[in-house]
Amino acid sequence: MSEIHYSIALDGPAGAGKSTVAKAIAEKLSWVYVDTGAMYRALALYFIEKELAPEDEAGISEAAAGAEVSISYPDGTQHVLLNGEDVTGKLREETVSAMASKSSQYAAVRARLLSLQRELARTADVIMDGRDIGTVVLPEATLKVFLTASPRIRAERRYEQLRQQGKLQGATLSEIEAEIRDRDHRDSNRENAPLRQAEDAILLDSTSLTEEEVVLRIVEALSRKTGKQF
Repeated sequence: MSEIHYSIALDGPAGAGKSTVAKAIAEKLSWVYVDTGAMYRALALYFIEKELAPEDEAGISEAAAGAEVSISYPDGTQHVLLNGEDVTGKLREETVSAMASKSSQYAAVRARLLSLQRELARTADVIMDGRDIGTVVLPEATLKVFLTASPRIRAERRYEQLRQQGKLQGATLSEIEAEIRDRDHRDSNRENAPLRQAEDAILLDSTSLTEEEVVLRIVEALSRKTGKQF
């Protein structure tokens, strides 16, 4: 008899806190956290290194075939490898995020990573976050959650994160909010796998919730869904 594996699909717009919440849940449940956004950023970094323009769909689609993206946990934390090189520390740069948002709309780019993401879910208990996990990547996920927050709150969180990391580079709160709204529009209106809430997903607005409260609500929802205490 094959072992049963559970999965949580955590979707939502940029800056909603998906990665932070997913990591906390993975640690709490001793599950594998799969940051699909980081995988797309790794490909985006590859495209930038190839000096490809975000609008060059043909060039990006061709280049995607030559990139290998994998995940390892040598010290208990996620490391993203691009063609064997650990690029984890480079993936949060704004240029990489911008390229990822644009290049991820291309079908060839999404297809390149889809099989790996599904294989991870078949072999372990996972929580996976992104834009289309519940609708495309893991349509049979045990629990689906659409995590959101107001654009202003998401901008404030992103501003503070960049400030603490010393990466503001003169960016203002208004500029960050404008970029978040622009990204929401791009992600929601792209042709391939647009950002949207799965019909059977729980909508969770974190605007007035702490990280701990969000984690608790998701874990409680998982227990209700499975009839198992987590």
